[in-house]
Amino acid sequence: MALKVELKPHERIIIGSCVITNTEQRARLLIDGDNIPILREKDIMTPETADTPAKLIYLAVQLMYIAPNPTASHATYFNLVRDIVTAVPSAWPIIEAINSHILAGDLYLALKETRKLVAYEKKLLDQYDELHKKADVNTAA
Repeated sequence: MALKVELKPHERIIIGSCVITNTEQRARLLIDGDNIPILREKDIMTPETADTPAKLIYLAVQLMYIAPNPTASHATYFNLVRDIVTAVPSAWPIIEAINSHILAGDLYLALKETRKLVAYEKKLLDQYDELHKKADVNTAA
């Protein structure tokens, strides 16, 4: 079954190892093929935007997903995972789910699960910021 993708003007998409950029008009693509990695622009992480530990893990999983040889990024991924689990042990259930998908070879599901890790990290950082704002207010008073 073919995948139908509609691209907005100037939107990018990764298909296999190619980055495709749309022109000024909307475009519809019909993509037919087996096990072709496809990422829409909203799901693409760049080294510049990978500015937190969870986003770096997302980038590593993304590289596994689009690479012809996913195992090349395993060492980087597992080093990053070790660091985040050491710093935030409560992230382990999400990491475990990501690992299961990677070991099963389902890298798209691993990437989807990694979005949950990024959201969890954001939640923790927001809570941290909120606590420090309250502490700053109490200190100033």
